[in-house]
Amino acid sequence: MMATTMGALVGGAIGGMNGDDSAADGAVIGAVAATALKIVVPVAITYAVGWAVLQGATRLKDRVLGDAPLVY
Repeated sequence: MMATTMGALVGGAIGGMNGDDSAADGAVIGAVAATALKIVVPVAITYAVGWAVLQGATRLKDRVLGDAPLVY
């Protein structure tokens, strides 16, 4: 809630300085951007950590078993 409010305040301030649109347009855009960042940033961090763990597991497997593929 606080991030959305801050996004609206910053967007309104930036929109008001521009002069082309009203400050309300900037506030709406700022609120939407803040809400989108609340969703996108945790997903991106989760993806990055998962990728790093997968790379580490692959390198550990290659060290322990060698580079040869597993034969079933």
